[in-house]
Amino acid sequence: MVVVEMFFAANSSMHSSTSNHHSDTIILLSGPPSCGKTSLLFQFALNSISTEDDGMGSRPSVVFICCRRRLESRPPCLLKGIDRSSGAFHRIQMKYVDDDEGIKKYFAAFHLHDTLPAAVIIDDFGDFFDERNCQQRYGNARGRDMAMVRVLALCQSAMLHANKKAHCKLLLSDMHLGDSSRLLYIYKRWVSSLFTIQGDGSGSFLLKNSIPVEDCRVAKYSIALQYLVLNGITEGAGS
Repeated sequence: MVVVEMFFAANSSMHSSTSNHHSDTIILLSGPPSCGKTSLLFQFALNSISTEDDGMGSRPSVVFICCRRRLESRPPCLLKGIDRSSGAFHRIQMKYVDDDEGIKKYFAAFHLHDTLPAAVIIDDFGDFFDERNCQQRYGNARGRDMAMVRVLALCQSAMLHANKKAHCKLLLSDMHLGDSSRLLYIYKRWVSSLFTIQGDGSGSFLLKNSIPVEDCRVAKYSIALQYLVLNGITEGAGS
């Protein structure tokens, strides 16, 4: 089971608790605008490649899929003390796409990769699906929902194939405004874990694992002076 610490600082015991669970193959991180989702994704990427050698002399990599323009306009903030010159950053492979077709092309060829990444991360997944284009493509007012479901099905198929050979997770982020039920309507069939973010009213944010609810801890964090700051992790009430 993926735990909230994976979005902050990594440790060896945490990795052992996450790497042995194949059920958490597709994870969704959902939160309001400007809550640091990209920063959390990037920290997750760094933690995913901070494990030991896999026994074959190689180190794990992560593929980070995003829109280049959005990433450059809002670069991620990292935890203080992280060495930005570390070789770990070279094992994060940036892949820039402009729409859902770019995502489909990547996953359609996923089974051809000789070496699979430890994780594939897609920032702002929903933003790659333009509503008008999707409606025209499918001739349906719900064309965007249809396009998202088809890509999610392709992603799930790719992850199932990958996990027959190695541990590989898919982490998506998307935005919700207020009630997240509309978002869950689309994603609930495909994701095994859902992490949600909400503001605490004082400028900080609360991150918790909403599905499943075995881990009811809540991480409180903030973005300050271009850094991601973990204020603490507390036990929350299960739902």
